[in-house]
Amino acid sequence: MIKAVLVINTQGKPRLTKFYDFLTVEKQQELIRGVFGVLCSRAEKVSNFMEADSIFGPDSRLVYKHYATLYFVFVFDSSENELAMLDLIQVFVETLDKCFRNVCELDIVFNYSKLHAIIDEIISGGQVLETSSIEVMRAVEEISKLEAASNSISLVPKTVSGWRSR
Repeated sequence: MIKAVLVINTQGKPRLTKFYDFLTVEKQQELIRGVFGVLCSRAEKVSNFMEADSIFGPDSRLVYKHYATLYFVFVFDSSENELAMLDLIQVFVETLDKCFRNVCELDIVFNYSKLHAIIDEIISGGQVLETSSIEVMRAVEEISKLEAASNSISLVPKTVSGWRSR
């Protein structure tokens, strides 16, 4: 099971945090600081896989990928495959690239709801739902269409709203 998905910039500011177990805000912040402390102290040429027992408790593993100014981190237990999690990070980043055309940190900051929609299409309740970036994009585009349609619906008929302006 996936325990957490984190996107942290190189200064340690979390840009996305999604925990699949209940944790207090203080505990979440402590875990984010712990993960960032470990990531920024690692050399670039070392493995992207590591045991996270000291941060998340027993039977916890961490896989990460560093792109530009962002660390994409998945924390999971031993029931998940490390290479599959690394591939899932790749799917997540590919989907972000398709959605934002060369994603950058500002895209993540200013499109927070779309970012959550993407991760919710890939993972739900700590379980992987979809591994195809094409299918994820299709679902996110459908959600965007529904949001646009719901924003254009007026609760007051045009005849009544025209009458009020007289």
